[in-house]
Amino acid sequence: MEFFRIIDKKVTQELIKDSVQPKSIENFTETMLFIENHEENFLGSTLWGEFKISYDKINGGVRFTLLDCPNALSWTITTGLSEERKRIILHCTINQSNKPDEFIEEIQEFLDEWETGIKAFF
Repeated sequence: MEFFRIIDKKVTQELIKDSVQPKSIENFTETMLFIENHEENFLGSTLWGEFKISYDKINGGVRFTLLDCPNALSWTITTGLSEERKRIILHCTINQSNKPDEFIEEIQEFLDEWETGIKAFF
């Protein structure tokens, strides 16, 4: 499944890459915390518990993935890659085509939180 949010903020991909990092996630969310570096990734707390989380600077912005999540939850924060070039795209995926409504609502709340944080920060 995939989920999208289009955030009407004009920023560069460089600003996203410089601002959205593992140690700064607390600036964007209330339920996520950076705990510690873990090899090339980091350990973080989410509303679903603690996970090893990968962080990559990618074309257009950044990507996070919950590495030991059974749903392979991953999200990107990018700009400049589509017809929405002047906006921030928040994109989240899981490796399941169907999930209980309660879990889908939790993902929507997760994205609401990131969207609110991105709007406030930028």
